[in-house]
Amino acid sequence: YALCPETITDVLEAKKELLRHSGMLEFIDASDNMSSVGGLDNLKRWLAQRRGAWEESAREFGLEPPRGMIVLGIQGCGKSLCARAVAGEWKIPLVKFDSAAIFDKYIGETEKHIQKVFKVAEGLAPCVLWIDELEKVFAGSQPDSASVDAGVSSRILAAFLSWMQDRKAPVFVAATCNNVTGLPPELIRKGRFDELFFVDLPNQTERKQIFGIQLVRRKRNPAEFDLERVAAAAEGYSGAEIDAAVQTAMYAAFSSKQQVSTQGLLDALKATVPLSTTRAEEIQALRKWARTRAVPAATAEGRGQGA
Repeated sequence: YALCPETITDVLEAKKELLRHSGMLEFIDASDNMSSVGGLDNLKRWLAQRRGAWEESAREFGLEPPRGMIVLGIQGCGKSLCARAVAGEWKIPLVKFDSAAIFDKYIGETEKHIQKVFKVAEGLAPCVLWIDELEKVFAGSQPDSASVDAGVSSRILAAFLSWMQDRKAPVFVAATCNNVTGLPPELIRKGRFDELFFVDLPNQTERKQIFGIQLVRRKRNPAEFDLERVAAAAEGYSGAEIDAAVQTAMYAAFSSKQQVSTQGLLDALKATVPLSTTRAEEIQALRKWARTRAVPAATAEGRGQGA
């Protein structure tokens, strides 16, 4: 039987209330979808193939629900946006895991908390469970780590790995990661997550897409700008840095009572020193690690030297 919209709304509100009581999961409004994400065609294709794979028709076909993905990459390149966009694209609830709320100074309490998270997430299924900065959850890097560790992190990791392997409920875990050195090796073995994607700096084509998306968001027509030129000028810039440059150009145009222009975007880019310059060594090390361990989130076509 099909559920009427009012019933669906009531069920969703009941699930939100369940989350509020848990204190460790936050319901996120998944208003973004994959059209909000510039580039990353390989990742988008992979996700599109798995849409609806938790439904009865998929089970009858012989499929198991997708377990999840780790999105690793350079800061500001859309990892968190991808996690949010998955839920919006698949039209299922998105819940964010609050890692800080898990750790407890009392022995045994932390383990109880993580089991509660698993139980609540399964009660919300099908859903996307978003774990931001995955490496911090399991690396004992909490501010008060000396009082919570003594084996706590390793026990949480063991519980998480067991749940990832054995669970039956369709909970898709979308995890993001900035620092690969903090990832336990067991976490990235096949059978835990379905795939590990690496998000690099955007290439020329992707930068054009990102500029277009950001201009449309701000009620501007991308066709009125020389996107080829500004995208070329933004080589080595992350998606977040492009977003910030568009915002800066908008402020400058507003204060001078003019319309934002191609030149305004170019001026805003010149005023920004990108992470690819200030953290070049870290980025190269991350690329080297990912080259043999991760799947590129974007195809290599059109990727420039700075990407």
